[in-house]
Order: sequence, then C-alpha cells, then structure tokens
Amino acid sequence: MTTVKPVKCLQHVALEACDIERSIAFYRDFLGMRVTERHQPGEVEAIPVELVFLRLSNNHHDLVLAHNPNKTYRPRTTEDDLAGSVFPHHFAYECEDRDAWLKMLDHAKTLGLEIVRGPVIHSPWDPRGDGSWGELESFYVLDPDGYKIELFCEMATIAKDGVFVTARGERIEQACVLEP
Repeated sequence: MTTVKPVKCLQHVALEACDIERSIAFYRDFLGMRVTERHQPGEVEAIPVELVFLRLSNNHHDLVLAHNPNKTYRPRTTEDDLAGSVFPHHFAYECEDRDAWLKMLDHAKTLGLEIVRGPVIHSPWDPRGDGSWGELESFYVLDPDGYKIELFCEMATIAKDGVFVTARGERIEQACVLEP
C-alpha cells in the first residue's frame, strides 16, 4: 500500500460534448455553473479540441467540456450501454443538505429534465432504502450528450473503526467497510 495519495478523490471531470453551446447552456441552467475560460482547437499545439472550463465556486474549474471539430458525433443509444466503448457510468454532485437537494430536484423538474432514476435512498439498512449502497439520497438526470449525473445529499461517513455513520450521526453497526 502506498503512503502517498491524492488529497481529493476527484477534483474535476472532463467530458466530450458533441454540441458545446447546448452543453454549456445545460450546465449553466441546471447546475448554475459559470464559464472560467474558453479555448479554441489548436491554441496549444498538443490540444486539437475546443475546451470550456466551468466552475461552481472559486475553483478554476470543476468541469471541462471538450469538443473535437474533426469528429463526427452520433447520438448515444441504449445499445451503447450493452456494446461498444467504455463510457462513464455517472458522475455526482453533492448538495449542501437535504433542503438544497430538494430544491435541485424541483429545479430539474422545472427545467423539464427527465429524472432517469430516483428520487431514491441508496441503503440496504434504511427501511426506506432500495437495497443499494452508499447511504445517501439521490436522483439522476442525463446531460445533452447522455452522461448520467447524480445529485445527492447526506452521504454516510466512515468512522475510524470502519462502521458507517449516517448524516444524522447514527452508527450502522451492521455496516462495515472492507478495509477500515
């Protein structure tokens, strides 16, 4: 096991976008992101794609959209989930608390976004849970290119002894991590 490790699990995500303007509008309208920088293909010789850096707060970027003007894009289909190249399953954004999460859910509905899963409580321990894992509440939408985005709140933490602790501070003694 290494003694050197990153300080964050994930700092940003970079996604390919077939229609960059439509994707910028989606991330602005739904998540409230703002554009930090935008660069045309070839500005740097080693980067032949257009890049748009978007942020939620004071980070330079939390999301990068990349568009290759020399690529012929096709719409993603359900068959792509069964055969073809590897595609990210989903990526997630954490809401400050359940009230903020409920507002995001209402916002998604107001924008007419299809909720492709949820609202759901991921838990085999909570009586309201669907039997899945993570100890959190979430819903999922698709962006214009078919990337699945999860919005969640109240994810469990892990105590030093490896026991799950809910957002309310309750220990789930029967739930333990594999590697404390």
